[in-house]
Amino acid sequence: MIAYVTVGTNDLPKAIAFYEKLFGSLGAKHVWESEQGIGWGTENSPGFGVLKPFDGKPATRGNGAMVALAVDSKEKVDALYKLALSLGATDDGPPGQRWEGFYAAYFRDLDGNKLNVCFMG
Repeated sequence: MIAYVTVGTNDLPKAIAFYEKLFGSLGAKHVWESEQGIGWGTENSPGFGVLKPFDGKPATRGNGAMVALAVDSKEKVDALYKLALSLGATDDGPPGQRWEGFYAAYFRDLDGNKLNVCFMG
């Protein structure tokens, strides 16, 4: 159902470096690039892009907006969360069982956009 999601940034080179390492650890590849930004994806997932706002105004994070990244084990949730924090992300909820069948961790990227990495199973 979802084709892709994007988040805004005010420092494109810094954001690209952050997501390049984060998504590289998941095997994601570049699926598009432009002067505005870059997008990553895998064969079995929607794409994720980071870009400068097209209207030229500063990027802001959405209140209540969040992007969830699915992985196939609790160990991968822990590893991706740890990697994100080592790249400068801030904690927004450490890894843990949220409810039966849902293990997740929450962090904010360098621009304050909220992401979740989760394992359902």
